[in-house]
Amino acid sequence: MMYPINEIFYSLQGEGYHTGTPAVFVRFSGCNLHCAFCDTDHRESKPMTSSEIIDDIAQYPNAQLIVLTGGEPSLFADDEFVHALKTKTGLPVTIETNGTRVLSEGIDWVTLSPKEAFEGGGVVPCVLTRCDELKVVYCGQDLAQYDHIEAKHRFLQPCYSDDPLQCQANMAACVQAVLNHKGWRLSLQTHRILGIR
Repeated sequence: MMYPINEIFYSLQGEGYHTGTPAVFVRFSGCNLHCAFCDTDHRESKPMTSSEIIDDIAQYPNAQLIVLTGGEPSLFADDEFVHALKTKTGLPVTIETNGTRVLSEGIDWVTLSPKEAFEGGGVVPCVLTRCDELKVVYCGQDLAQYDHIEAKHRFLQPCYSDDPLQCQANMAACVQAVLNHKGWRLSLQTHRILGIR
């Protein structure tokens, strides 16, 4: 099977629970949502086999995690693919998902980031109700809509904007929301702050 890969790169995880951890990111092209703030160019992809992807990952022996991201990786990361990644690399496999599809059982860590509150994000409903970390991009939405989701960790992350004033306003609103809502922690896009991938 061929997988549509936007890019594979090695960096530090910039967000959420694993912030600062060296990881190989496998970014898939293609998504079932069309969020206005998405930063992935879905027109760009290279068809790759799982063996080719594993060979690319092997170039980074200091990685501690594999992060499946996108786009929406659950459209492509089936049981066979996840099993091959884990057995051939020996690394834990994590996924960053919008939660609109059932996931492979072999995934070690699920970062759920529902997009129903955003323009273009409510096309398909979120079906996942359990995750390791719930990472909500915050734009002032009612946080009660996420109460039914079981998560070991809950993060609010300010929505990034190219407009510095809007970015600053989003950050301030997010900080206030974390202060006002029990059980949530702040997640920053530290890779943007550091100027890394």
